[in-house]
Formats: sequence, structure tokens, C-alpha cells
Amino acid sequence: MKRLSGWDAFLLYTEAPNVHMHTLKIAIIDLHGLGGRTFGVEDFRNVLHGRLYKLDPFRYQLVDIPFKFHHPMWRENTDVDLEYHVRPWRLAAPGGRRELDEAIGEIASTPLDRSRPLWEMYFVEGLADDRIAVVGKIHHALADGVASANLLARGMDLQDGPQRDRDSYATDPEPSKSELVRSAFRDHLRQIGRFPGLVKYTADGVGRVRRSSRKLGPELTRPFTPPPSFMNHVLTPGRRFATASLALADVKSTGKQLGATINDMVLAMSSGALRTLQLHYEGKAAHPLLASVPMSFDFSPDRISGNRFSGVLMALPVDEPDPLERVRKASAAANLAKEGHQLIGPELVARWASYMPPAAVEALFRRLSDKDGQNKVLNLNISNVPGPRQQGKVGGATVTEIYSVGPLTAASGLNITVWSYVDQLNISVLSDTETVDDPHEVTEAMVQELREIRRAAGISEELTTIETALT
Repeated sequence: MKRLSGWDAFLLYTEAPNVHMHTLKIAIIDLHGLGGRTFGVEDFRNVLHGRLYKLDPFRYQLVDIPFKFHHPMWRENTDVDLEYHVRPWRLAAPGGRRELDEAIGEIASTPLDRSRPLWEMYFVEGLADDRIAVVGKIHHALADGVASANLLARGMDLQDGPQRDRDSYATDPEPSKSELVRSAFRDHLRQIGRFPGLVKYTADGVGRVRRSSRKLGPELTRPFTPPPSFMNHVLTPGRRFATASLALADVKSTGKQLGATINDMVLAMSSGALRTLQLHYEGKAAHPLLASVPMSFDFSPDRISGNRFSGVLMALPVDEPDPLERVRKASAAANLAKEGHQLIGPELVARWASYMPPAAVEALFRRLSDKDGQNKVLNLNISNVPGPRQQGKVGGATVTEIYSVGPLTAASGLNITVWSYVDQLNISVLSDTETVDDPHEVTEAMVQELREIRRAAGISEELTTIETALT
């Protein structure tokens, strides 16, 4: 048994009937390399069964504390029913990108069952060109983007030599209520002992801000006032999903010519796409939008669970009509946000989350999820996560593409997540059913924005075709 960190628990407390806090990981798998050998859902269950010993979070079961006296705990080794957790799905013809994206939207529309380990996988057949997809649905409380990438790497054959297939763990007994209460009481005493250190960490951060010549950006120092936007409203429970795939080299070379990082380019492409959507849905794009961008403070390759990031607020220059200026402003905003993040202390919010009262925070976010009007913190979430650099295999079949997307937060109807995989930069967009007519409007606008940036920079607008990508 182990206690959820305050930040992990916070991601549970923010969940509501219309706010699902699971993330999605999608692997497209080419079966051609199997030489005609079949690979079905039972074969996949067998592969996964042989790897559960090293996929620890898949064996975690949530245990609530009586009277919500403290944050929940993970029962670390529990029975895993793969018949329940690994589910078959068949796409409608012709089995292309659109059909898969539509299926993933349906999968994303229902919450995970908290009485079981907080994950599901869907074995999706019916894709064109002898391919399948595996769609992982994992609660954010289990893992952030970095941990998920490491977990995904463990689940694929990313090293030479045979994979060991074994069951090397015993299930843990279910704890009694009295054990849970005693453990919670002891942990509260430890938290009291750590409180002076937290106060010092906070005071040191404030001191660094005061002494620095580079102050925090206005997005972090003034009351949160994101502008009204078409994407901010009470969410519907249903979800829609869209993907697009770019050549990583195209984005890298464009950024290199403009003095921008890949992350700067992702923010600039998102800004240009959101400008297009604002002009379409609102007829204007007069103010920067406020995005929450996760910044990790633990990049350990061995970490496969937990959340070690802070959501950093930054301004997206959607009001800027010139694409090159959008790149420059997005880069400047990102640099300012990173500096502010380090000045104030990267773990500040995560540490204070340990002291949040469970019942009160849950009640607050349930009210916020149903409250009509504007999200008072942010407009949307945007993530850029470096995924595996080596091509993976599952059961001997090659993983050709990987996509990932985070959840929608209360009153914020868009999430843009970009994952790199080998030589690809793969875009995923999640929306509810009311924010946009079709989330592919967002992915198509991001691809078009890259073309616009390249054209303005004097680079060929033609983008590299990824031969292995879905069409």
C-alpha cells in the first residue's frame, strides 16, 4: 500500500460526470511483419499478461479512506482481469484515420470504474492495410506524460533479446478500515512535520521572484482572467477526437531557421490554428488566449507512475496576424513562463496539493463542472511530450504510430497534445461534443499553420509525406 501524492489525488478530485480525468494512448500496429500469423485480442492479452510484472501501475487499485480523512491509497498488487480490461472493438469500413478517431471519441466518453485498476485497453480491428490499433485509457492519477511514455516503452519490445514472460508478484491483502484510518493519522502527523519545509520552499521562491530582474509574467501574477472563448463552457459528457501526423524533421528544420524549439513551434502552430477557429466561430481574435502547459520536474527514465509536473500558464498570441511574429511571441511567452516556473519553484503547486482537504476539493470541482460561464483559470490545455525514440514492437509486430491526449478540464472544451515518436510529430485533439463541429478542424488548421510559417520564412510549403501513417 502507498499513499497517493497530493497532486495525484487532486487529479482524482477534479473528476465529475462531465469531466473525465483519463488520458488516452494510441498505438497503430502493422501486422505485415508477422508473416501471415494471426494476432488477435487473445494473443494481445497473452502478451500483456506476460508483461504485467513490469507494468506496476496496471496492478494498482484505488482504496478510499473512511470519511475521506486523507488522500486515497494504492493497493499496489491486485488481481487484474484481462477479460475486463482488454476489450475488442471493430471499426466501421473503410477503417481509416477518421473511423479510428471516431471510435476513440466514443471510448473517451465514459469514465473509468474506480472499483478496478484505473485503466482499460481496446484492441481495435478493422483498420485498413492489415493494421490494428491498441487504445489505452489510463487515469491521470496513475501517470503523467513522462511516466506514461516510460510505461509505454516497457510495454513494447524496445530492447534487443527475448522478453521474459512470467508472473512474479503476489496480490496484496485488502486493508481493514482501522488500518486505513491509522495509516492516515500517521501520514497526517508526517505532513505536519513537513509543513515548515514547505513554508520555507514557498518563501524562497517568493524571494527569488523579488530579487530577479526577470519578473513573473502577468499571466502568473494578476488574477486569472482568460478571455471569453468559444471553447469555454459547461462540458458535455461526450468526447470527440482527431489526429494528424507530421514529419518531425519538417518541424525541427523550420524551428531551426527561426531560432525556435520544437515546443515553441507546437505553441505557434496551436496559436495559428486557434486564431483560425476563433475567426470562424467568433468572427474575431482580439486577445491572447491563456493555455496551461505542463512542465515536468522529473524526467527519470525509470519512473512509470505518478505526476511530477506543474501546469504553467502562458499567453498564446492568437491576436497576432503575422505567422512569424506568432512564432516569436510564442517563443518569448514560453521562455518567460519557464523562467517564472523556476523562480517560484517547480514543485510549489504539487507540494501544496498534499494539504488539500479531499471532500472540500471534490465538492468544489463538482460545482465548477456544472457552473455556466467562463473558466476562470485557463482557456485550454496544450502538451508537448517526447515519446519513444526507438520503434517499438508488440508481439513481434511493428508499432508505426503513437498518439496521446490528456483530459478536458472543467469548462475547457479543447485539449491539444503532441507526442513525438521516432521521426514523427503526432497531433491529437480532444473536444467535447459542443465546442467545435469537428475536431479535425483543429488538426487540419495546425498542419496548415506549419505551411504558413514555412511560406512566410521562405521555406517550401510542401511537407514530407509519412508513408506509414494512417490516411
